Amino acid sequence: MVNTHILVAGLGNITHPMTRHSIGHLIIDVLANRLGLYLAPDRVGYTARTDVQVGDDSVTLTLFKPKTLMNISGRPVVQMLRQTAVKPTNMIVIHDSLDHKPCTVSPKFGGSANGHNGVRSIIDALGGDKDFHRLRVGIGRDGDPANYVLGPLSPQERQFWGSTGGGPDLVWRELTRILEKSIKSR
Repeated sequence: MVNTHILVAGLGNITHPMTRHSIGHLIIDVLANRLGLYLAPDRVGYTARTDVQVGDDSVTLTLFKPKTLMNISGRPVVQMLRQTAVKPTNMIVIHDSLDHKPCTVSPKFGGSANGHNGVRSIIDALGGDKDFHRLRVGIGRDGDPANYVLGPLSPQERQFWGSTGGGPDLVWRELTRILEKSIKSR
């Protein structure tokens, strides 16, 4: 039986941890922690790999967070994709979303970047291919978007997305749904 390999890339700004814009990085850290993994540094980012059971099937997951700033994260994400999952449909990108309520997760497959520069950078690095999964993590909207996304997560958001909060459970549930679909489609 062929093993499915999925790349889960969390977007953020390595220079601005624990901000709304770096929620993708935080979620990768928490998932790695929950899975008992160490995110090893390399030239382009931090990576961990493990096999997980989804029903009767084994799926290889690679967790990745790029070291580059959000708006230029496409090249390292696509480089990691080519080293692991090979095709864009086997990639899940976790990123912040101003258009969704705080502490929510909204899955999406394909389509435009909806103004998100990190997602746009990935689409550009893929040569225009938009056929990959996204988990849009709601951060809401308040005031100037540029200042808001670089603002610190509220205590409630930090608790919700932290190791013992409900946010990682929401993310894992959506990841599992995508993994199940990937297994069925192979």
